[in-house]
Amino acid sequence: MLFTHLGSTDIPDRLVTDEFILRPIMAADVALDYAAVMASKEYLRPWEQTGWPADDFTVEDDLADVEMLEQRHAERRAFTYTLMNPDESDCLGCVYILPPDARHYADARITPVDANEWQSYRALVSFWVRTSRLSDGLDERLLDALRAWLARDANLGRHLFVTNEQVAQQVGLFERSNLQLRFRITKPTHAGTYLAYE
Repeated sequence: MLFTHLGSTDIPDRLVTDEFILRPIMAADVALDYAAVMASKEYLRPWEQTGWPADDFTVEDDLADVEMLEQRHAERRAFTYTLMNPDESDCLGCVYILPPDARHYADARITPVDANEWQSYRALVSFWVRTSRLSDGLDERLLDALRAWLARDANLGRHLFVTNEQVAQQVGLFERSNLQLRFRITKPTHAGTYLAYE
């Protein structure tokens, strides 16, 4: 499903801070993306809930993924941003923005925690940062920057931050950041419950 409610300028092209650059991912980023993915695989597996990335995941496998993400971004079906250090010599993670009716959630059971309705939200935001940067709080600074960026520069409307309950570190981050749990999401093929915060 396309982000049909968004105009061509409603999703900003990039976010630049003193610490990082967030911009649309491209196939040319594959070497840096692959290094970050494989360095963070133990974190990503419970976050992704698909066993990705496998130990035998290759650069060629990652290129197919990145090309798909770049195409999806260009077609406005979902938006994927790579998180780079200021000189773009190191990938620090990724940010994903999906519509609530994305195929990823087609078979999901979505249970509200309160009176909110899933249909009243316009986007789902998820992200990960390189495991080696969790100890210095990069994920917290990224979340703060994303919240300000999406409120200031994007016309998304109401949006949710999504993680999996098995990623206790990110659940703790969201709760420390005064985000409120709105939905629990279960999928038949995934072990953990996804949690959506506003």
